[in-house]
Amino acid sequence: MVIPARDEEGTIGATVRNVVTTLESAGVEHEVLVVDDHSRDRTGAIVEALVAEFDHVRLLSSPFGSGFGLTVRAGLDRFEGDAVAIVMADGSDDPRDLIRYHQVLVQGYDCAFGSRFMSGSTVSDYPKLKLAINRAVNLGIRMLFRHGYNDTTNAFKAYRREVIDNIQPLLANHFNLTVEMPLKAVIRGHSYAIVPVGWTNRSWGESKLGLKEMGSRYLFSMLYAFLEDHLTRGDYRRQGFDPRAGHGRAPALPTDDAERGADEPGLVNR
Repeated sequence: MVIPARDEEGTIGATVRNVVTTLESAGVEHEVLVVDDHSRDRTGAIVEALVAEFDHVRLLSSPFGSGFGLTVRAGLDRFEGDAVAIVMADGSDDPRDLIRYHQVLVQGYDCAFGSRFMSGSTVSDYPKLKLAINRAVNLGIRMLFRHGYNDTTNAFKAYRREVIDNIQPLLANHFNLTVEMPLKAVIRGHSYAIVPVGWTNRSWGESKLGLKEMGSRYLFSMLYAFLEDHLTRGDYRRQGFDPRAGHGRAPALPTDDAERGADEPGLVNR
C-alpha cells in the first residue's frame, strides 16, 4: 500500500504499526510504502526506524514537488505488489478495512471502493461544514456518472496493478487525485465492489485538505473524466468491457459486519 505523509510525526508511527499488525494477523501478504511529501518535522526519521523494525516497510522521499496527488503518484510509480491501497497517514482509515479490500480483490474485482456513508459504515467526529460539502460534491458526482457510489472523494481505495497502469496518465497534483483515479477506473471499464468502511477524524495535527481544494481542481478532474467518457468513443476502455451491461449485484463478501451491527455490504460491479 501507499501512505502519503507530510508533517505527520504525531500519527505516522501508529498508522504504520496498526496497518502492519492488522495485515500480519490476517495473514495478508503486504508491503507498506510511506512516501514523504517534503516533511519539515520528524516524519521521515520515524519511518526510517520502522523500516529497520519491519521487513515490509519502505520509505520513499517524493521526487516531485509538494502536493498530495504528486506524492501518491510517486508511490504508484514504485510499489511492488500486484495491487495497491491508498491509506491516509493521519490514522483516519480503519486498517481492518484493508482485509475487506483484500477479500474484494481475491473475489476477482479490479477495484475495492469503501463508503463511509452506507449501512455498516462508521464515521466519528466529521467536521460539519466539510461533511455538508462532501455530501453535496459526492451527490453531484453520483448523478453525473451514475456509478452507484456515494463516496468517490474518499482517498481510501484499493486497485489492482493493471488498473493503475490503465488509468495513466494521472494528471492531478493535489487532492483531486482522489476523484481522478476512481472515475477513470470506472469509465475505462474496470469492475468494482463497494463495501462499508470506518473513518475517524484525526486526533493530532491539521488536515492538509482546505475547503478551497474542493473547488476548481475537483471540477477539472470531474469534467476531464466526463468528457473522456462521452467524447472518446471508448478509446481508453479495457478490452472486453461491455458498457451495455450496466450495474449488477454481486454476492456478499464474508466480513465482520456483525461486529458493527451492519446489514450485508452493498456490492456493485460495472
